[in-house]
Amino acid sequence: MATFYYPGGSNVNKTTIGFDWLNNYWCDLTGELAKNGETNSARQIALTAMIILCSSLVVFWFYVPRLFSDIKFNQIIRYAGMTSMTVVIFLFTGFHDTVIIIAGTLGIAALTGVFIGLYKNNLTKLFYYGAFCLGLMLFNYFIYETSFLLSLLPIIQKATFVLFLLWICWVDIYLYKTIKAKNSNEQLLQ
Repeated sequence: MATFYYPGGSNVNKTTIGFDWLNNYWCDLTGELAKNGETNSARQIALTAMIILCSSLVVFWFYVPRLFSDIKFNQIIRYAGMTSMTVVIFLFTGFHDTVIIIAGTLGIAALTGVFIGLYKNNLTKLFYYGAFCLGLMLFNYFIYETSFLLSLLPIIQKATFVLFLLWICWVDIYLYKTIKAKNSNEQLLQ
């Protein structure tokens, strides 16, 4: 929704009108000013969406350790993931790069625990797809830090975001089915 209200401009062309899906970053939507210098009318919508997304992902990180009853990393998964999403909410501030480093480090710690759990529980499709998404995230960061293929980063960023959210949804579906099955088994035993 915020993309419809973004006034315009990108790092490539300050004079474009509206959100340019090929050249604007998601973070452009949260700035006080658009890249063309106008007041960013998309900001409030983007910040609200960011808070809703991060809050939803805090809940995800709270529940996802339930997939792994025998893993010793459950507390790391839970608290590193939840803290990562709490930190990401501040991406719009002047500490953008610091937020990426802190949230990214915590996120990788949480994901490492999830990947160990997925692998140990023979959930190979979730494991490999998640590892692919992590690889894309690291590739985004590599581009951001080195400027190698920088012109492609806005597209790669959006593709990574969509693919990663699809992985989260897939994990959520599996988690829901797992919890539902456990609850059914408990009711049968009563």
